[in-house]
Amino acid sequence: MTYEHILTRSEGKVGIAQLNRPKALNALNRELMAELIDALTQFDTDPAIGCMVITGNERAFAAGADIKQMAGATPVSMLDNPFIDYWDRLRRLNKPIIAAVSGFALGGGCELVMACDMIIASETAQFGQPEINIGVIPGAGGTQRMTRAVGKTLAMEIVLNGRFLTAAEALHHGLVNHVYPVEVYLEEAIKLAQQIANRAPVAVRLGKEAVNAADEMFLQAGLAHERRLFYMLFATEDQKEGMDAFISKRPANWQGK
Repeated sequence: MTYEHILTRSEGKVGIAQLNRPKALNALNRELMAELIDALTQFDTDPAIGCMVITGNERAFAAGADIKQMAGATPVSMLDNPFIDYWDRLRRLNKPIIAAVSGFALGGGCELVMACDMIIASETAQFGQPEINIGVIPGAGGTQRMTRAVGKTLAMEIVLNGRFLTAAEALHHGLVNHVYPVEVYLEEAIKLAQQIANRAPVAVRLGKEAVNAADEMFLQAGLAHERRLFYMLFATEDQKEGMDAFISKRPANWQGK
């Protein structure tokens, strides 16, 4: 399918969606987000795809939401607007999503990155929630996910004073997985995605669900949820194949069943 605001392609078992509003530093408007979720949903339901990557360009992943679309909004119009729901829909996709970030990931762009499952950054990446400068606060998960990632005190500075994190700082505080030179950051993100896509598909899906539960539940509820998912995997053909392959010292042949 051809989109206006994003580019899509696949490499092996990896589906790649590239934000493509370069003149606007990939500012996230309703149209772009609708296209992005549509493309990711198609990858999510495609049995040939095992992992997804979202990226922008070297200058910007996404410099924020399109403020022109929100400037005249009221509380009621915001309630009736499905825009922020797109971040929740991304979180509900089953297959892992890796954000490959170079340049600015600010405001809604930073929230989009944090809604993904892993983050690969280039050395030029900058992360921030500068909404305080326009009289609001993050509204698509920024206060919650940033605090969980970097801790309360640093999150307060980011949210209340518009502090940006460099790629090195983001790595130090646990916001991102890896930092690479700008020339290879996307290649490395795709490489990681390929490795994950070659794992047992059902186990990958339930592993993602279990880790997200740890981030969103109290410990006892999370442990019980993890245990149910763990037991469930013993009903899959991949569990039998994986353990037999380990015992037999041979590569596993995953079927996703």
